[in-house]
Amino acid sequence: MKKIFILTAISLLSSNVVADTLIYAGQLFSAENTQLQRNMTIVVADNKIKDVVSGFKTADDGDTVIDLKGATVMPGLMDMHVHLSGQHGGPITYLERYQLNEADVALRAAFYAEKTLLSGFTSVRNLGDGYNETVALRKAIDKGLHIGPRIFTAAKSIATTGGHADPSNGMASRIRPDVGPLEGVVNGVAQAREAVRQRYKDGADLIKITATGGVLSVAKSGQNPQFMTDELAAIVDTANDYGMHVAVHAHGKEGMKRAILAGVDSIEHGTYMDDEIMQLMKKHQTWYVPTILAGDFVAEKAKIEDYFPELVRPKAAAIGPLIQQTFSKAYKAGVNIAFGTDSGVSAHGDNAQEFALMVAAGMSEAEALQSAMLNAATLLGVENELGTITPGKLADFIAVPGNPLDNIHVMEKVSFVMKNGRIYKQN
Repeated sequence: MKKIFILTAISLLSSNVVADTLIYAGQLFSAENTQLQRNMTIVVADNKIKDVVSGFKTADDGDTVIDLKGATVMPGLMDMHVHLSGQHGGPITYLERYQLNEADVALRAAFYAEKTLLSGFTSVRNLGDGYNETVALRKAIDKGLHIGPRIFTAAKSIATTGGHADPSNGMASRIRPDVGPLEGVVNGVAQAREAVRQRYKDGADLIKITATGGVLSVAKSGQNPQFMTDELAAIVDTANDYGMHVAVHAHGKEGMKRAILAGVDSIEHGTYMDDEIMQLMKKHQTWYVPTILAGDFVAEKAKIEDYFPELVRPKAAAIGPLIQQTFSKAYKAGVNIAFGTDSGVSAHGDNAQEFALMVAAGMSEAEALQSAMLNAATLLGVENELGTITPGKLADFIAVPGNPLDNIHVMEKVSFVMKNGRIYKQN
């Protein structure tokens, strides 16, 4: 009896030992620096990185081994500018707001979210909803009800009357709705504060504003400033009160300048950024999210007659090709850069094509990767949880065949995706 009792106790103790997952990485890009390590083991316990060790660690009883010796393993990618709710498809895109209901948009966002995750992007910043659909989608993904990336959403963007994110642009007066702060359209300081508080109430994680005109909106100018300085200050101050950072769509110089001086966190697109703006961004530690892929996409589509409305086509033709040039200058000037694509303009799942465009403009392969890892996590304020393969951080990993430091295009061939310790793709 005594002998049986001892054996039983030992078996009970062993059954309480939590098994680890060992990821054997033939090559490892941790994003903590620009170096590639070879023959490494990442030890994952539950949903966190327990350890990173040199060599291929021997598995204990019960451990799970994931053999990625023939691949390069790196942190999950992070895209700081996506629009999960739609995807540009030419002329029909401008009719969809009259044809789609809230449920249609939400289900479409869910489809594109899964596609985004499987392409290697485990976290995204969604910058603009129609019906707060990505707030609901974020909750569903967090609860395990749907597959998708970790979403940080701005819910509905904030604009001024007739501005780039005014949802009533282009409508005939007889059907044009009377929009205000609830719909993200503001005029004056009081409404600017109200709109930020409404985004907080709706469950947004951050604020997105359209400080200048835009390319794809049905409006004449793509670069004029669209907020007064007092309105911008009210938005930033109120957002700070609620612990929310502010992302700013901007093409024209004056709109960027006003936004940077108001204390915003990031400038998106930044097409007509010049030396003065770059120096201001460095001084105020403002991040730049370039979205070269979107510029490349609209420039090509502008060559197709009737793909865009006549008000949009000349803007797409003029602004699109300039973004990559601006990126090159900003990179050389030392502006902080975080990865972003504006996917939804271009196709979801093609996000990684941005890397090759960044490298073609002069950025090193390693720095381009870091922009979608450590830099993006820092912009979001989650660098203690994400962005590098470091013990204690969340277990978000991807793997690609080959060496991205030699051929950046391998980033478009993601073969393995783990998010929060769970495998979603393994070829």
